[in-house]
Amino acid sequence: MKDQPSAPARPAAPAPARPPASAKPPWHALPPDQVLTTLGSTAEGLTDEEAEARLARHGPNVLERARGDGPLKLLWRQVNSPFIWVLIASAVLAVIMGKVTDGLVVAAVVVLNTLIGFVQEFRAGKAIESLSRMVPENATVIRAGRKARVPAAQGVPGDVMELAPGDKVPADMRLLTARNLTVEEAALTGESVPAQKAVAPVPEDAELGDRASLLFGGTLVTSGSATAVVVATGQATELGRISTLLREATDLQTPLTKALAVIGKYITLGILVISAALLVVGLVRGYAVSEAVVVAITLAVAAIPEGLPAIVTIALAIGVQRMAARRAVIRKLPAVETLGSTTVICTDKTGTLTRNEMTVRALWTPTGRYALSGVGYSPKGELSRDGARLDAPPPEVRELLLAGALCNDAALQHRDGQWDMTGDPTEAALLVAAEKAGMPVEEARAEHPRVDAIPFESENQFMATLHDDGRGGRRILLKGAPEVVLRRCALEEHVTSSMVLAEVDGLARQGMRVLAVACRDVSVSHAALRMEDVEGGLRLLGLEGMIDPPREEAMAAVRACHEAGITVKMITGDHPATAVAIGAQLGLLKPEEEKGVTGAQLAATEDAALEEVARRSNVFARVAPEHKLRLVRALQRRQHVVAMTGDGVNDAPALKQANIGVAMGITGTAVAKDAADIVLTDDNFASIVAAVEEGRRVYDNLIKSLAFVLPTNLGLALILLFGVSLFPIQEVQGRLVPLMAMLPTQLLWINLVATVSLALPLAFEAREPDVMRRPPRDPAAPVLSHFVLMRTGLVALLMAAGAIGLFLWEFRRDIPRTGQAHALAEAQTMAVNTVISFQMFYLFMCRSLKGSVRKVGLFSNRTVFVGMGLLVLLQVAFMYLPFMQRVFGTAPLGLKDVGLSILVGAVVLPVVGLEKWLRQRKEDTRAPPPALRAGRRERRRLATSSPAP
Repeated sequence: MKDQPSAPARPAAPAPARPPASAKPPWHALPPDQVLTTLGSTAEGLTDEEAEARLARHGPNVLERARGDGPLKLLWRQVNSPFIWVLIASAVLAVIMGKVTDGLVVAAVVVLNTLIGFVQEFRAGKAIESLSRMVPENATVIRAGRKARVPAAQGVPGDVMELAPGDKVPADMRLLTARNLTVEEAALTGESVPAQKAVAPVPEDAELGDRASLLFGGTLVTSGSATAVVVATGQATELGRISTLLREATDLQTPLTKALAVIGKYITLGILVISAALLVVGLVRGYAVSEAVVVAITLAVAAIPEGLPAIVTIALAIGVQRMAARRAVIRKLPAVETLGSTTVICTDKTGTLTRNEMTVRALWTPTGRYALSGVGYSPKGELSRDGARLDAPPPEVRELLLAGALCNDAALQHRDGQWDMTGDPTEAALLVAAEKAGMPVEEARAEHPRVDAIPFESENQFMATLHDDGRGGRRILLKGAPEVVLRRCALEEHVTSSMVLAEVDGLARQGMRVLAVACRDVSVSHAALRMEDVEGGLRLLGLEGMIDPPREEAMAAVRACHEAGITVKMITGDHPATAVAIGAQLGLLKPEEEKGVTGAQLAATEDAALEEVARRSNVFARVAPEHKLRLVRALQRRQHVVAMTGDGVNDAPALKQANIGVAMGITGTAVAKDAADIVLTDDNFASIVAAVEEGRRVYDNLIKSLAFVLPTNLGLALILLFGVSLFPIQEVQGRLVPLMAMLPTQLLWINLVATVSLALPLAFEAREPDVMRRPPRDPAAPVLSHFVLMRTGLVALLMAAGAIGLFLWEFRRDIPRTGQAHALAEAQTMAVNTVISFQMFYLFMCRSLKGSVRKVGLFSNRTVFVGMGLLVLLQVAFMYLPFMQRVFGTAPLGLKDVGLSILVGAVVLPVVGLEKWLRQRKEDTRAPPPALRAGRRERRRLATSSPAP
């Protein structure tokens, strides 16, 4: 076969001024000679002088790299929050007032959390750099009729280049000649099979994936050869356009970071107001200024949950480990929790919902229809007709499958227990179909050796081969587009063209790629295959319909999402018919939605109307990168928390814009992975659902940690407020000194040692039974719900009352016996012990916020007992080791005193247990009966599925 003719050679003409981007010609719709004329080039390429001039005018063929935030800016971002500023101010004031130990401990907490956030951000955000790596280093260019290898960065518009299998396309190019050219464009368009390219112009309004006359920078030539002229370089290419979109996409705060920021502001405001009030109260009561300031600092140390940032960070890190075990690698810590609040998952089709392995599912011969089961390249499946399994294929089916396997250039390999293919996925599917029917391909090829072939070419739309038929003759086999093959066939009497085309149309509506197969017997003297041999007189053997089938686990995962109140939307660059067929099998299509929504329709939709389209529709096909970005933004404007999955370069802007970007680890490009928050190691949609489940568990456990931590801080603040307002003032060395139930170092011991030791085990709690049967939480809802606030106040009051009561009892009892100084140390130690006893018992009540300890299982989380055991040992050291007594100002307690503090702390068990029971009873009376709930669900279903009157 000869190459397609190119435009006649002519002297290089001066290049016209480059048109503005808005006036860029539709290169795909123009014939090659007009493209060359417009670019001021010829089929023999530019001269070296002209190329240099254009390089100076257009700049190098590289993508601009966005400047990332420097280390200092990243560090400032970690520090610049109200929560951290209060801690820093407290540390500085403590040091100024001589409380160096207190200040250093608080400062250490600030430094630790700052470093963790800094490292996480410093490792992220390199998507633009990955895009630049997709441009090849060198290219074969024709300059003044001579071939040369030049750096791809020196390519300019008007350059004519040659391409061969394995070449990475260096820029956007218009084909001049092409022979059997196929290009892997999945990273750019989402197509599951290599795109067939041809020189002929295509309609001006063709979508990106349908522009067969164009080659795009960063894609890969899989077969054939071509010459093409460069029409765009650098930022003007499709790849450059995506890099621009990527820079425009914004990283959003996660629901958790937003909520913690709000909590931090309220805590900050509350601490400042109360500390100021406490300072005034102290001065009014006669405190020295320095003592009043120390009291205010002590309140800040008590009220700020210093251990909370560490608890959140460690809980998220534990979630990262759990998700990694479920094949989801987390790149950014807050993404763990964001998954749990996801309301919409926008997913790619190829390789995520589907296997990315073409599979023959339907066969048609003039005698009837047949189905072939099995998926992927593993040759396991059954042939059936009308639902009845066939032990052996009928002769006509055997003939069809054998022809499809012989007229074929692909190969199957079995390596390390896995089946893999070499060649075109469509041809590989034909081989697998033959193997499933009990026809070993290699044996068939040995029995019917190939003599000659006419390779597939885009303009012909068929492939033909000549074989020995094993009976002393030869047979021509032909496969290709049904309409092309059909007009070369002499049909049997009971078969008409309209009948065959109806079958083709039916298979295509199911999203299948359909190939027709025909044959013609010739004599053994036929030694070569010519075009006239396949112009007519062939016998139609049948049709083979294939599809990239949905993963079975993806179907179950979509159902799990629906049960969890999460909407799944498929956004793909693939053909609309294929997308709709896969969407129907996965249960994504709504009753009113039969054709899905195309990229062209999205482009014609204004932003205001797009929000409704994005909400209503679940299947989007032939979608370009900017369409994906617009869809994500439209959903976010509707207050959705959006998870976006993808593997290609075209997915990167939307991955970055989404609340949670999920990239594929196997097929994903480096660009997609760098733009994402999560990378799936198995490219499986089911792993996303597992990660959502894990994210919800992490969020539940974080709420449990907050519900456990905050009562302690509020309780400590109440203890100090009560003491400063009502406790007597002592005179020590001529100064009035407030009587304090706890020292600042003791408060830090509770906040940083006891609280963290007990709160961390909550991160290991098992997921709640209903975690995937409840709707996603409202991202606008406060983290501290009404019941958590009520619980915080109740437990804080109990804790403060118990600690103050035992402090006063111990202090007054011991003054006559041990003296004021020792009595105060014992009383303060008693108060600390009482607070920690409250914490230990309250920990069991926090293991399930609404259920009882019996429901979660007393020993279902053994780390709780590890944390308690560790704290008991530390508390013993706190009370009895002389070194600890000097640092924290404690005194040893007798067994009776320790037992009394434990007994008072245990009061929290019946009180909170009663509160849980009353609240659950109240919720049960509010909930409608099951029958009523079922009736409501049925009415909603009928309302959405019934046609409008």
